[in-house]
Amino acid sequence: MTQPVTDHTDHTGHSWGERYAASLMNTFGPPKLVLTRGEGSRVWDEDGTAYLDLLGGIAVNSLGHAHPALVEAVSTQLGTLGHISNFFASEPQIGLAERLLGLVGAPGRVFFANSGAEANEAAIKLTRRTGRTHLVATEGAFHGRTMGSLALTSKEAYRAPFEPLPGHVTFVPYGDAAALAEAVTDETAAVVLEPLQGEAGVVVPPEGYLARAREITTEHGALLWLDEIQTGIGRTGAWFGYQHPAIEPTAVLPDLVTVAKGLGGGLPIGACIAVGEAGHLLGPGNHGTTFGGNPVATAAGLAVLDTIERDGLLAHVADVGAQLRAGLGADPRVTDVRGQGLLIGLDLSAPRSAEVVATALAHGFIINNPTPERIRLAPPLVLTEQEAASFVAAWPALLDEAGV
Repeated sequence: MTQPVTDHTDHTGHSWGERYAASLMNTFGPPKLVLTRGEGSRVWDEDGTAYLDLLGGIAVNSLGHAHPALVEAVSTQLGTLGHISNFFASEPQIGLAERLLGLVGAPGRVFFANSGAEANEAAIKLTRRTGRTHLVATEGAFHGRTMGSLALTSKEAYRAPFEPLPGHVTFVPYGDAAALAEAVTDETAAVVLEPLQGEAGVVVPPEGYLARAREITTEHGALLWLDEIQTGIGRTGAWFGYQHPAIEPTAVLPDLVTVAKGLGGGLPIGACIAVGEAGHLLGPGNHGTTFGGNPVATAAGLAVLDTIERDGLLAHVADVGAQLRAGLGADPRVTDVRGQGLLIGLDLSAPRSAEVVATALAHGFIINNPTPERIRLAPPLVLTEQEAASFVAAWPALLDEAGV
């Protein structure tokens, strides 16, 4: 058994934990581990202990750690052209925008940012260009921590310290199409939805919910904005969550799609994809970024998309995800299993998810607990069947030790 390590003394005579506490703002609490390297779906701490990474940097490390294709793409691009600002264009920037529009399957325009929150900020500003200010979001939603994206995030603990927040936002229960229809009016600029709610513990909407949202927004001339920051780029076994037939069997074309996380495979990048006429709402001077869309980050994005396609990872994600859901859900102490592909939520029969996470870490597995009763898994898309099987085999003993 291994124990979380944050207090080893290093060459300075001070522990890493002391140095961390003395130099970084206390926004995350003490770190669980000091990690030193990664390969595939595994990471190692400063003691050389290995862990199976079933969180993937919170759905970021789509190709795992140190994937040769990503390393090669980033190294080559950085050695060729690293940063140029948006006074200029680069081949990978243009190429990645074209690829993303191709995956959405419609003409439009792309704005590149550095993160999911920034992609959502761009989308918020774009909605203002409709001449309307009212937005409809959902309870349980998480869209980011910047002031604009926080205004769309429902969790009171996140919002309260920073109120008043900008904007006119109405929250409705997630998955409730009737409540959505009641909230949207001819003054609504956009409805923003996650195809699956990740931060809430991988909550799945009822069948037809996204299609009904499309109908409602079209009726009132509002934009349909789908936040695919956690669900996009193959995470569910489809390129975007809204395209997965088990999430939405009816073909839906949104006006806005925001992506980040897995797009860069570990490099900071986000994108606001605007479809059709929505792509023309922002003009010169309306928005900007210094780093967004730089050649290195967009080269990383292209490498991620190329690798997912070349290695058949969409089908692999579907298979390994089904393996995990079936294996973990077989334990009677798991009362519900949700999600698609490698975005998985588990409900426990007792509110001991923190204890389960700590026990798993002590046994070499990195998982997450978004709520006291829920476990979230978002491993690299390259997680092997053997690696998944090792966690399934360990699962009952982990629940035993955690007292579930």
